[in-house]
Amino acid sequence: MFENKDEFEKERELAKERAENALADEITQDFLRRREERRSIENGWLLNINFFSGNQYCDVSPYGGLVEEDKRFYWQSRRVFNHIAPTIDSRIAKLEKRKPELRVRAFSDEDGDLMAAKLATGVLKYVQDRIYLADTISKAIVWSETCGTAFYKVVWNEKGGRQVAVDEENNPIYEGETQVTACPPFEIFPDRLDVEDLASVQSLIHAQAVSTEYIFEKFGVHVDGTEISGVFGYSEPTSGKLPMQQSGMSATTLRDGVILLERYTRPSKEFPGGKLEIVAGGKLLYQGELPFVNEERGTKGFPFVKQDSIRLPGAFFAGSVIDRLIPVQRAYNAVRNRKHEFLNRLSMGVLTVEDGSIDVDELAEEGLLPGKVLVYRQGGKAPEMLDCGNIPSEFKDEEEWLEQEFALISGVSELSQHSTPTGVTSATGLQLLLSQDESRLSATITSMDRALKEIGRQILRLYRQFAGSARLMTLTGENKKVEAYYFNAATLTVSDIQFESQEAASPEEKRATLLQLYQAGLLTDENGNLTTENKHRILEAFGFGGYENARDISTLHIAKAGEENLALRQGDVEVDEYDEHGLHITEHTRFLLSAEFKRAKNREDWKKRFLVHIAEHKKSEKKENV
Repeated sequence: MFENKDEFEKERELAKERAENALADEITQDFLRRREERRSIENGWLLNINFFSGNQYCDVSPYGGLVEEDKRFYWQSRRVFNHIAPTIDSRIAKLEKRKPELRVRAFSDEDGDLMAAKLATGVLKYVQDRIYLADTISKAIVWSETCGTAFYKVVWNEKGGRQVAVDEENNPIYEGETQVTACPPFEIFPDRLDVEDLASVQSLIHAQAVSTEYIFEKFGVHVDGTEISGVFGYSEPTSGKLPMQQSGMSATTLRDGVILLERYTRPSKEFPGGKLEIVAGGKLLYQGELPFVNEERGTKGFPFVKQDSIRLPGAFFAGSVIDRLIPVQRAYNAVRNRKHEFLNRLSMGVLTVEDGSIDVDELAEEGLLPGKVLVYRQGGKAPEMLDCGNIPSEFKDEEEWLEQEFALISGVSELSQHSTPTGVTSATGLQLLLSQDESRLSATITSMDRALKEIGRQILRLYRQFAGSARLMTLTGENKKVEAYYFNAATLTVSDIQFESQEAASPEEKRATLLQLYQAGLLTDENGNLTTENKHRILEAFGFGGYENARDISTLHIAKAGEENLALRQGDVEVDEYDEHGLHITEHTRFLLSAEFKRAKNREDWKKRFLVHIAEHKKSEKKENV
């Protein structure tokens, strides 16, 4: 028994500290085990990065890690003729052009659903511009094309957005906004490597190399740092707690750094809210439930989205085109170097001399420079050039075949990398070649579309969780009119996200399709006239949306009528003389027929004000027609 309360509290604190240290050690050991299990996969990523950057005379050692390949002879040529880099650059360029635009589809044609869909679409556009989502997607594309898999981390940043107030200590208070970052696969450690998606993973560790200042600023805890070298992996620090390996491509050093481990665990019967445990430097920094309600049916899950390049069956980490190109690149380098060596023999020559007839050391040092006088022993055989023959045709055939192999394996043809192939002169033939070229990327494009769609869902769910009861957001409508919205979290009820088109077509393809539809008469009404809405969409697709808005004010009248619909719920609204009364009457009547009006508790009061307002419009319209 304890003699006093202070001793009891002290012992309880010690027990708590021992439990936290034990948990921190268990998480660290779990991280080491997971990293050891996938060491061979990491070596493959490092090999891909080296080949992509041009360091192509290396291989994976049987003992792990990368080793440099030695020359068999000192005179051997080891130049690099990198075809992997332009191939991956072409794939990245195509994926960059086909990044889809997220928008939200309404569940029905009711005004309430349409307004909610419009608000959700505006939120996504607003967030994409604020957080530079396009740049993040570009980084993830490079990682997925190089290593096979990339991840997006979607979280809520409490210090993001505009400043709204200050606290008692005069510290700024921000409204908060979502934050999306691209995570390389080196940082993600799932508990299983034999599953193909994040939904099948029960536990996941996100490991990052950060500075000790970051730990103190974020968590208020001092930890002992060490010198961490390497860009992607984790070499052995001086403390000996966490292993780390050099990347082999280019190594940097993080002085006074530490490995930050975040272990996410899915909700279970024992832990309905899931678990998030954060460890750094052997200390437990945080322990609690998963922070974000970012999955369907209002459940908590991982704040990560996975994007693959080439999915592999029964594998969590996908494959890369570089995996398939490395053997071809090795063979291509060997052929080109042997060819150059043969050319060197033809140009420089190979001299045969009789033993003891000349000074061989002098000849080896100076070579056969023009005008050189060769003095050989009297009675000996004069030196002569060895006939090396001509370059065998097999060199050229093998080189051309390997170049075709690059296009066959990567799916990037000469039409994408160079110019129009020889023998193809018709537009139909070029279109067929383009279609075949794009079809090889369809699986990768589908994976990117799926990832961006999930990012959109998580962004809306985070705003629904953290936006609060009063949020101001400036959005731009279809008529390019800037509108300020006050909304609360409950307004963001729409989660059915679709892309701008089911097939992520390029802007050129969209414009060509619009012209074909117009020429076929599918965009005109029964009288053969182009409707205002279709005219606006066509000009928008061609980049002239502002021109249409400057000439047509009907969309402005419709927007004004929508604003009046909101104002009439609170009180009477006067009719302006410059109103387009027919459009206003149509919009007000449409609201009275909507399901939102039928569900309203104050619909009788609303109805009286709307009828009075509509009657004034009809009266003004009648005066104008007299």
